[in-house]
Amino acid sequence: MEAGNDILVRMVGIHKWFGRVYALRGVDFEVRRGETVGLIGDNGAGKSTLIKILSGYHQADQGEIYFEGQKVKIRSPRDARNLGIETVYQEQALAPNLSIARNIFMGREPVKKFGLMDRKAMDEESMKALANLGLRLRSPELPVVTLSGGERQGVAIARALHFKAKLVILDEPTVALSVKEVEEVLEFVRQLQREKVSVVFITHNLYHAFDIAERFVVMARGLKMADVKKEETSPQGLSELVLKSAFVAV
Repeated sequence: MEAGNDILVRMVGIHKWFGRVYALRGVDFEVRRGETVGLIGDNGAGKSTLIKILSGYHQADQGEIYFEGQKVKIRSPRDARNLGIETVYQEQALAPNLSIARNIFMGREPVKKFGLMDRKAMDEESMKALANLGLRLRSPELPVVTLSGGERQGVAIARALHFKAKLVILDEPTVALSVKEVEEVLEFVRQLQREKVSVVFITHNLYHAFDIAERFVVMARGLKMADVKKEETSPQGLSELVLKSAFVAV
């Protein structure tokens, strides 16, 4: 099976069971190059399960995944990263007591002779990565625990951008943030868009999704219920679609 040149990732007929729970029921999902897709639906819709399969944290029980037109097996988060898929989870997967630089390079630290970490290179590259995202922080040595929620999301997104991600998955990136921090995070996503990075934006906040996404995929009870372009709907229309889908899927 060949995907079109503009399709970055295509998931076909994805099924997933957790014991007796049928979490995904033959879901098809695709993201084009440079596209931002809003993945929406109530709790239990299957959004996170679908994305964790794409991220390598779960394996599908049935179905196929194509990346840049090639059929791939994503058996681990490392497999996903090697393809160019980076995921920023709601909990951000940051080590709060480590520095910004250590968090950006976690697991991919540059080394000097004798296997010693090249801290100078890490500090310099970290500040460049943050600046490229428009995030101005005082020092790469600041512990992440001292940052605001929006800044922490920025660090996680800067890490993905620095390592040349082709697809960035953002799982509820604006949850529990202030209005100012939400706008910061949405601006970080706009920078990803300017860099032509594909984005999957998972959220319960339809207004945030509508602000940033070009297309919306609605899920309910493990099914894909709708796939609509931004120009075909509105925040209110999305809300009605989510509610209708939840009832139809019961």
